[in-house]
Amino acid sequence: MAQNHLYLVDGSGYIFRAYHQLPPLTNRHGQPVGAVYGYTTMLWKLADELGKAEGPTHLAVVLDKGSHTFRNDMYDAYKANRPPPPEDLVPQFPMIRDATRAFSLPCIEEAGFEADDIIASYTKAAVAQGWHVTIVSSDKDLMQLIQPGVDMYDTMKNERRGADYVMTKFGVRPEQLGDVLALMGDSVDNVPGVPGIGPKTAAKLITEYGGLEAALEAAPRMKKSKMQENLIEHADMARLSRRLVALHDGMDLPEPLDDLTLKGIPLEPLQAFLEHHGFKSLLARAGAPAAAVAVATAAAAVTEATAPAAPVLEEEPPIDRSLYETVVTEEALDRWIAAVHAEGLVAVDTETDMLDCVSCALVGVSLAVGPNAACYIPVGHGGKDMFAEKPDQLPLPLVLAKLKPLLEDDSVLKIGQNLKYDITVLRRHGIEIAPYDDTIVMSFDLDAGQSLAGHGMDEAARVHLNHVCISFKDVCGTGRSQISFAEVPLDKATEYAAEDADVTLRLWRLFKSRIANEGATRVYELVDRPLVGVIAKMEHEGIKVDREALSRLSAEFTAGIAALEGEIHALAGQPFAIGSTQQLGAILFDKMGYKGGRKGKSGAYSTDVTILEQLKAQGAEIAGKVLDWRQLSKLKSTYTDALQAQINKDSGRVHTSYSLSGAQTGRLSSTDPNLQNIPIRTEVGRQIRHAFVAEPGNVILAADYSQIELRLAAHMADVPALKEAFANGEDIHAATAQQLFGEVNRDTRGRAKTINFAILYGISRWGLAGRLEISADEAQDMISRYYERFPGISLYITDTIEKARSRGYTETLFGRKTWFPRIKAPVQHERQGAERAAINAPIQGTSADIIKRAMARMGPALAAEGLHRVKMLLQVHDELVFELPEGDVEHAGAVIRRVMEGAAEPIVKLSVPLGVEIGHGSSWGAAH
Repeated sequence: MAQNHLYLVDGSGYIFRAYHQLPPLTNRHGQPVGAVYGYTTMLWKLADELGKAEGPTHLAVVLDKGSHTFRNDMYDAYKANRPPPPEDLVPQFPMIRDATRAFSLPCIEEAGFEADDIIASYTKAAVAQGWHVTIVSSDKDLMQLIQPGVDMYDTMKNERRGADYVMTKFGVRPEQLGDVLALMGDSVDNVPGVPGIGPKTAAKLITEYGGLEAALEAAPRMKKSKMQENLIEHADMARLSRRLVALHDGMDLPEPLDDLTLKGIPLEPLQAFLEHHGFKSLLARAGAPAAAVAVATAAAAVTEATAPAAPVLEEEPPIDRSLYETVVTEEALDRWIAAVHAEGLVAVDTETDMLDCVSCALVGVSLAVGPNAACYIPVGHGGKDMFAEKPDQLPLPLVLAKLKPLLEDDSVLKIGQNLKYDITVLRRHGIEIAPYDDTIVMSFDLDAGQSLAGHGMDEAARVHLNHVCISFKDVCGTGRSQISFAEVPLDKATEYAAEDADVTLRLWRLFKSRIANEGATRVYELVDRPLVGVIAKMEHEGIKVDREALSRLSAEFTAGIAALEGEIHALAGQPFAIGSTQQLGAILFDKMGYKGGRKGKSGAYSTDVTILEQLKAQGAEIAGKVLDWRQLSKLKSTYTDALQAQINKDSGRVHTSYSLSGAQTGRLSSTDPNLQNIPIRTEVGRQIRHAFVAEPGNVILAADYSQIELRLAAHMADVPALKEAFANGEDIHAATAQQLFGEVNRDTRGRAKTINFAILYGISRWGLAGRLEISADEAQDMISRYYERFPGISLYITDTIEKARSRGYTETLFGRKTWFPRIKAPVQHERQGAERAAINAPIQGTSADIIKRAMARMGPALAAEGLHRVKMLLQVHDELVFELPEGDVEHAGAVIRRVMEGAAEPIVKLSVPLGVEIGHGSSWGAAH
């Protein structure tokens, strides 16, 4: 007869993990259920995992009944420091008990005892009957129970823990752990312990003397020290602490052990529970066997309450890499191409010998048409040496010739993860992929802002598929021993590459059902998906950079940096490392005596830009010089030096990489190089832009949305005064100055401009005071006056924050959701940061949506006018940069303006006009 195996689930630990890891969620009755949903999915995940492993014969979920236990009678300060549970968590406790019972699992709790005591009592009783026990928890107190036949299981880390873990972590055996905990105390539970004794010292004492009582008795004979004094003085507290941390294992069992037998999960009560709360995607899965239940993700959690029922996805088998095929014959390739045509869709991924998609060599292509139905077609494997042995593989021209009709077939959907990379690689070989879906974009459009839902394939596979992908370093190594993918043996390369395609297809099936179900169709289909090919083309085009101009600028910056160093050292009265925060802080606050110094945990003063700007405002000349030194140093290293190294040897141009999932609000971000951070309003920033030049016979044209965020704010907040000013083409900052100050001059207009933009970013009185160099009270007066003059802005801000709190997300005019998991955080600065971001997200996100729509429409519009030589090269903030023949400037400018001004329509009808400023010249700088 098999040994009975009891699983004891620390339900209280599950509750708080669920609450803190998931964003807010309300059910269809308006009740907060974020923790309920998270708890339910975690319990379901456990059932799924146990179904795949050597599972339990008996199981119970153990909860805390209340906050008062026998330990409070023993020591009234016990857990006195713990804050009360969050307001929105309290009403969820009864629902969590309902969730446990919905699984038809025993839910055990007992007044006057903690869950740990119940677990200890059941453990003792089960071990006495010869059962094996697994405690599902990561709580250190419960580690005292580990012994032969008893282990712990941390589901978050998927880690089994026995005596060796306790010895490694605490330096003692499990049966000695209570003595260590008594000495070190616990500030969270307010267990006093002995002052000055931490875990290492406690473990050393218990190991040396054998136990707590022996160590306390030996204290008078120890060498004189503060530790000895504390042991003697606080001996009674140590003994009290030992009683507090001891687990009470002698209580009467609320339910007999045999009643904890697992008998399966009846569907009716579970379905009734899920239906009551509107947990639609879980409800859709409730009919599947436990082993087939996927782990519901945080992304699903926050959309459950408002989403209609998700379609039921077919059960998919777990990923099995042994089923992937390496395609090395023409017959096999033809067979796979036929399978793709029969299926009507294919996940496709390319493997290359480097990350640079403009210069890399194609090494192989992977395809997937279904779960585990994936293959890898190697075309460039072998050593770097021309004499190196090459494995059997099809010739590249043959593979390309056969794949081209398939990948360009309008009747076959191509699916990729970060597909713009593969589009560029294959475009260089004469293949134009269409039509397509991109899973990284789908993920972003569903879950932007979610802390738990990543958009990269490895992270998405872990979160959504509960699968760990083979990593690149697993097949290619790291550091000096790293090899090119072209050198990876075909068996390993097939597992890695085909898995990418397989995972991508599985993610697509999940995301495709959610896109329609969660209201993301409009932003995906009409804003982001069309942009993938456009971005790929822009990255491939690149932009010419004048190497000599950059070299001259680097020399000028070097001289400027040296001059500033001399001035800074003279002002400081000594040389020092300006780039060292520690040395700079010591100079500013210790030697020069400036006020406002704040030391961090490292003991060094903070010298960030805010601190330096405050010192500069106080008249500290050295602070202004340091800010100038930092800017020049950054521009030199990031741009004038780095850009020279980033000129592609094949194209002679710089090719930035745009991310469609990098900025939470939907804005594009760029890397290698990052063109978003070139200063716009400074002379040195303009000098760098002058180094971006047109080819001979061409010019650079820059088209910039004028004050688009203010225009959108006027529309979205319905501010008549601002809308009228924009409609009449007035100077909006002058109009604001007139409203706020009753007069317009250089000073009032400048202040109005600062306030206009700052308000949209939810700036505080202190933040505005710093920008305008006025007192916080004066800043608050200006903010109040602004809201009085433009009450629509105040209402917009209040309404946006309230909606973000209740729904967990904000929306753009195009339906793009941005999630704010910390909008109800108990920590004030986290909550306020989320609120500020939420205020701006609908405006900045709508601005991003509009310029993306303009970009997607630009190519067809220019082509329709015969302007085939106009190339869109860059997108930076609210600006598009083109290269075109000088003779096409007037015609192209009119088309570009028309497309940009009408980009919102017909989906969104704005009540303010979109203004576009256009300039052109021999360089990007000259176009402004």
